[in-house]
Amino acid sequence: MAHNENRSGMTFVAAAALIWGTIGVAVSLLYRIDETNPLSVGFLRLIISAPALLILGYLLVGPNLLKLHRRSDAWPMLLIGAAFAGYQVCYFAAITRLGVATAVLINICSGPIFTAILARFMLNEHLSRRTFLAMLGAISGTALLVGGAPQAADPPALAEGAALALGAGFCYSLVVIGSRMVAADYHPLQPIALAFSLGALLLLPFALAGGLVLNYSPTGWGILIYLGIVPTALGYWLYLRGMRSVPAATAAILTLLEPLGSSLLALLLLDERLAPLGVLGAMLLLASMALLSGRRVDLWLRRIFIRRPA
Repeated sequence: MAHNENRSGMTFVAAAALIWGTIGVAVSLLYRIDETNPLSVGFLRLIISAPALLILGYLLVGPNLLKLHRRSDAWPMLLIGAAFAGYQVCYFAAITRLGVATAVLINICSGPIFTAILARFMLNEHLSRRTFLAMLGAISGTALLVGGAPQAADPPALAEGAALALGAGFCYSLVVIGSRMVAADYHPLQPIALAFSLGALLLLPFALAGGLVLNYSPTGWGILIYLGIVPTALGYWLYLRGMRSVPAATAAILTLLEPLGSSLLALLLLDERLAPLGVLGAMLLLASMALLSGRRVDLWLRRIFIRRPA
């Protein structure tokens, strides 16, 4: 029975990762269909997803969904909301400069590295040798990946896109750090539901100042509704459902399906291509992320690169 539950949990986590992997392609398609900007897309995704997450949260948590246990929990919740808002804008802007595959890989794989660094200073967690190795691999992988991006003929846009993608990874690491601060006292969906709601409110004045776009084609609105419902409410429900029986290290490895799925969709639907240099960078980024996922990966790498004495 436990084995079956674990397999079911892994299926849920894998499904969530694959669903999240559709975000970049959906946003890129939206840019091709309608004239819009990252601030508008980010705000609309948050404002559409917030009610769905609040309804889902009410069903799973009950009437105490929005209740804070302590006043001091307000600032981690605010941090998560602001970080989610920044994540949307940085990620969606990076896609226009780097393409989906490159932006997703840099964003997704830099997040755990930033998280490990921030956890050392904000949560007093130990920064291990494995983390330093992962940082070196991630930095090298990002440089190679950017060099092999489809838009490599425009260096300024590449540099700006890389900075935005890294900014998205940094913002998501703040989401993780803030969530850890309140994890012991709240259902996992509570910080997410609150964060998307707060993020929409925080992003609204910037979206209005930057020219909030509301004139979309029916297909464009369909993509926006998809972004607000499927990768958020459904994706997080699948992930949290799967995490009931899946170890954290296993879940971290399964989430590698997100950048893999994004890259494959970009290849099939958007005809994006990575140069050999970019492929090597992608492999370094994925290996760096996997290195942080657990001791099993660390031992496996040692067996490959360190010979045992005869």
